[in-house]
Amino acid sequence: MPKQFDPEQPDVKARSRANGRVLARLGVVVVAMFGFGFAMVPMYDVFCDLTGLNGKSSRMTVAQNVDSMRIDKNRTVTVEFVTNLNQSMNWEFQPMRSTMRVHPGKLYTTSFYARNKALQDMVGQAIPSIAPAPAATYLRKTECFCFRRQPFKAGQRRSMPVSFVVDAELPEEINTITLSYTFFDVTAQASLQ
Repeated sequence: MPKQFDPEQPDVKARSRANGRVLARLGVVVVAMFGFGFAMVPMYDVFCDLTGLNGKSSRMTVAQNVDSMRIDKNRTVTVEFVTNLNQSMNWEFQPMRSTMRVHPGKLYTTSFYARNKALQDMVGQAIPSIAPAPAATYLRKTECFCFRRQPFKAGQRRSMPVSFVVDAELPEEINTITLSYTFFDVTAQASLQ
């Protein structure tokens, strides 16, 4: 017996094609979202570098010719030191001094204490951040443990110096600078090199 046409039942082939188009569009959306998620990290880094947001900036410079810098003995700036550890770091990490009062243009040195509490050797990398962001241009370092990776044997402890100068051209409205370091575990990356 031939099949009768039922106006209430949509064409099965048309529905199948429509479902296929919807699935294809959803697949494109999923792939685009996945790609966007991977692109966010480098885009955020570029954005922070350009704007100085979050104190991340390539404008933070290494001091050169600090002997020729003008020292402003009439002004003092408070420099605060803050330390953080990435979740995977089984270390102790802290500043030897939490604050310093400095004269812009004068070279100062402070130290940070770190200890690898893990049972295996590790390599750490400290990433600096400066607040407020505009101050990143005026804080210059001559020596810093953040310039290179720090290998630590299991249980090893170390004092790590930071030498810096606050440029005398620091805007008058900035009276406090916070220099923050976050240590990350880069053992896996270091072993690949």
